[in-house]
Amino acid sequence: MPTSNPSPKLPLPDLLKLRRWNTPTIYNGLEQYTKADRKAIVNVEDVTDFMPHMGAMVGYAVTLVIEPGNPEHPKQQPDAWKELFRYVASIDGPKIMVYQDLDKPFTYGACLGEVNGSIFRQLGCVGAIVDGACRDLDELSYTGMKVLARRLGVSHAYGSPVRWGCAVEAFGIRVRPGQLIHADKHGFLVVPEGEEAGLLEATRFMDENECNTLIAAARYTAGTPAQIAEAVCHAADQFGEASAGRFGRGGEWGSAQ
Repeated sequence: MPTSNPSPKLPLPDLLKLRRWNTPTIYNGLEQYTKADRKAIVNVEDVTDFMPHMGAMVGYAVTLVIEPGNPEHPKQQPDAWKELFRYVASIDGPKIMVYQDLDKPFTYGACLGEVNGSIFRQLGCVGAIVDGACRDLDELSYTGMKVLARRLGVSHAYGSPVRWGCAVEAFGIRVRPGQLIHADKHGFLVVPEGEEAGLLEATRFMDENECNTLIAAARYTAGTPAQIAEAVCHAADQFGEASAGRFGRGGEWGSAQ
């Protein structure tokens, strides 16, 4: 039986603000305070953003396991799609569907295309992360459903939901229902449970910290290469001091990472 997704943890205005940054910038904020292993919060396998023109997407994970290469699932659960749609409808959004394909490393069929994409979009899903195939790319784009996936495919084979509302493995990391996700053309980031509240402030701080120090020094310092290098090194010290003063960690360019 699926577990209930927890209620959204951030107000919608905060999610809209988070969407204004790219996913690496969000990571820079999260790494300043997260207690999680930094290798376990971002995809570690290749993923393709098939709608990079849509920018970033932010939402809460709705998880789904599929196995399109197995013809027994549609026979054993003939109403699985209907049950899944009702489940997705019961969860507050914005939502991001996260698929685990048990056929991996093969992709015998796609369980996300024009029809399901249209339905999920109307049910409050802003996009999907599919560790498998998707199809009907132009039609999916028309629905407004952003998709990151392993590949494109032609067939849906024996595509049918196997289970949902459970922890899944996608692109090398574990995703639980209700976790906050930020994704764009660089990949995706899964916020550890309980660490959502500080994300906006930390991201804003680190973005401003870069602009105030390293980026300004790199782009606008004049002089000889040696003088520019010294200015950048000084800016790196300022960056690290600001990060350490706020979070106790020096950040990407600080000594106390």
